[in-house]
Amino acid sequence: MSNGNYTNGKTRTCGVIGNPVEHTMSPAIHNGLATMFEHNLVYVPFHVEADLDKAVEGAYALNILGMNVTVPYKSDVMASLKEVDKLAAQIGAVNTLVRMEGGYKGYNTDMPGLYRAMKEDGVELENADVLILGAGGVARAVAVLAADKKAEKIRVLNRTIEKAEAIVEEVKEHYPKADIQAMAISDYEKLEGESWVAIQATSVGMYPKTEDVVISEEGFYKKVRVGYDLIFNPYETKFMKLLKAAGKEAYNGLKMLLYQGIIAYELWNECEVTKEQAAVIYEEMKKQMSA
Repeated sequence: MSNGNYTNGKTRTCGVIGNPVEHTMSPAIHNGLATMFEHNLVYVPFHVEADLDKAVEGAYALNILGMNVTVPYKSDVMASLKEVDKLAAQIGAVNTLVRMEGGYKGYNTDMPGLYRAMKEDGVELENADVLILGAGGVARAVAVLAADKKAEKIRVLNRTIEKAEAIVEEVKEHYPKADIQAMAISDYEKLEGESWVAIQATSVGMYPKTEDVVISEEGFYKKVRVGYDLIFNPYETKFMKLLKAAGKEAYNGLKMLLYQGIIAYELWNECEVTKEQAAVIYEEMKKQMSA
């Protein structure tokens, strides 16, 4: 049974809750996978303006198999859950709800999605020197991921060093042995070596302000071996262009978006998505972006 346009009494429902959700690409991921696997499942967006707790309770009452959670609810939703996965608790954000007896269990598939994307690109976090630009919720999550995967060094660079220091303290609570330090972006010259894996974890450079960049100095990009911009609109950000101009590899966040969805789908349906299947969905996402 493909999901197609045909549903019946056995059709299961999944979806995404957030505000806004009108521009989400998640239906392309999940409905595409349901068609591939011939799962009797449909995935729809749910615009939730308020009453998040009631929305989660209602989803359970309606026998909804699983939910994704997007902004602004990734942290707030945790109070409405029956259980929270260890990594999600450490990150402090949940983006996937998996149905269990009496409620939902919360997972964070964003960071495992980034990790899976990086592995596919041949980029390892284990024993790597990782620098993170930014000190918001995404930067905090990346710092937890890097520590969890045993990065050699982690440096959190931000214009306001106090915010970066707060992330360092939080990560140290869970990973006391991690070599993690906060730095002001202006002090980038103090970074040792030229083999850093740089992860741009701010919204700077996102459409429509596509010419904005967190740091423009050429000297910074000489210290980087490979860079990820977690933005995917535009497809090539100014940060990525500067990396490429320095002769370095650069990737955007679209594959992270793909794999966070794939991992959620695998959790809901107890299946495994191959690289070949993922590649088909990825091409469909790229088409949607250019449409």
